[in-house]
Amino acid sequence: MLKYKEKRIKAKNYLQSKVSIKPKIGLILGSGLGEYSEQLENKTTIKYTDVPGMPVSTVEGHAGEFVFGEKHGKKVVAMNGRVHYYEGYSMKELAFPVWVLKELGIEKLIITNAAGGLNSTFRPGDLMILTDHLNFMGSNPLIGQNDDEIGPRFPAMTDAHPENMIEIAEKAADEVGIHIMKGVYLAITGPVYESYAMSKFQRLIGADAVGMSTVPELIAGTHAGIENLAISCITDVLKGKDEESLTHEEVMEVAQKVKPKFKKLVNNIIKNL
Repeated sequence: MLKYKEKRIKAKNYLQSKVSIKPKIGLILGSGLGEYSEQLENKTTIKYTDVPGMPVSTVEGHAGEFVFGEKHGKKVVAMNGRVHYYEGYSMKELAFPVWVLKELGIEKLIITNAAGGLNSTFRPGDLMILTDHLNFMGSNPLIGQNDDEIGPRFPAMTDAHPENMIEIAEKAADEVGIHIMKGVYLAITGPVYESYAMSKFQRLIGADAVGMSTVPELIAGTHAGIENLAISCITDVLKGKDEESLTHEEVMEVAQKVKPKFKKLVNNIIKNL
């Protein structure tokens, strides 16, 4: 853990040498949702490849850049793309960007993803606020020596989804006429989509959606004392055995269609924060 302390400070110093904005709100933009960063004003863009120690995404739909800017008078930094466990990165590398955001002064973090729907009341294109999560990734970024400067040895994951942040998102959705779902997100390692039997099992234990990200970032943010809000774009819903299998292209296609609604929602959430 302690080597990451030096890395995050180097990353912070580099970013602060390139931008004058001191953001208080952070965004992590998932598959196909990165275009939201175009909504920011007075933008400065910095590629992950230029930031010391920053892991770089290898997945389509993740541009790999920090975008600093403003929205509704708020100072914001958006991460256009993330890295995943299945890409071969360690859990600590997944958490590293959140630690860097903490060093930059982030107090509130909006985490987004594309997810498969397990709840039969969901439809492709729905947006779901995470009210809780299940970690089926088999690990988490806090294993190893704790960095007391970031947070406590045993953070409570009951704090990972603050009720006040959920209420802000619900109010923001209502104000712009967006129907929004709420539910539990289950994280798996990937890079495979679920078998029919596994999807049924996940639904049985209480999951409403499943994906391959977000939970390590939620753990890192909660540990660091950041207020999180996580939102899933539901790209498909549990299918029967006789239906065609899901592809990544289909995930991206649904995310593309949802973008106008997603941008409107996030804009109003930022306004209400």
